[in-house]
Amino acid sequence: MDSETGIESLRLRIDDLERKLYGDRGVRGSRLAKCADALVKVQASLGNTANKRERVKILHKKIDDLLKYLDPQFIDKISVPDAMKVEFILAEEEFILSQASLLEQLSGLHPLLDSSHIKGEFDQCKDLTEDVEVLFEDYNKMDQCKDLTDDVEVLFEDYNKMVSFTASS
Repeated sequence: MDSETGIESLRLRIDDLERKLYGDRGVRGSRLAKCADALVKVQASLGNTANKRERVKILHKKIDDLLKYLDPQFIDKISVPDAMKVEFILAEEEFILSQASLLEQLSGLHPLLDSSHIKGEFDQCKDLTEDVEVLFEDYNKMDQCKDLTDDVEVLFEDYNKMVSFTASS
């Protein structure tokens, strides 16, 4: 029952929107012009126009080629042959093998990272983080004070110059 009232409410809202959109022009005889009907007519006329033009037909046939050319990796595909890519990989073979062995060592050390000792140290670090944040805030305040002191010194120098200038005149 709720879905029927929801659909009816939606239909009324669409009808109201069509009345606002088309106004008096939408009244043809006794029925309102429908948005969907108008869109279908526009799409059909665009399709007819496109089919009448040879250039548009050719363009539609070449869309796949255009997408291929717009692909950022297209230049790599045409400029670097597969044999060259194999050579690049073989040249880096030693580095790749060393990285693989390091990854194997790391995966072997993974259980150590999950130990209770490390987790306890991590909890202590959390406690120290709050202290570091307080120190950081103090440092920022000191930095602001230094900036303010520099500004006051500049003002005093300007004041002294003005006083000495007026006294000498």
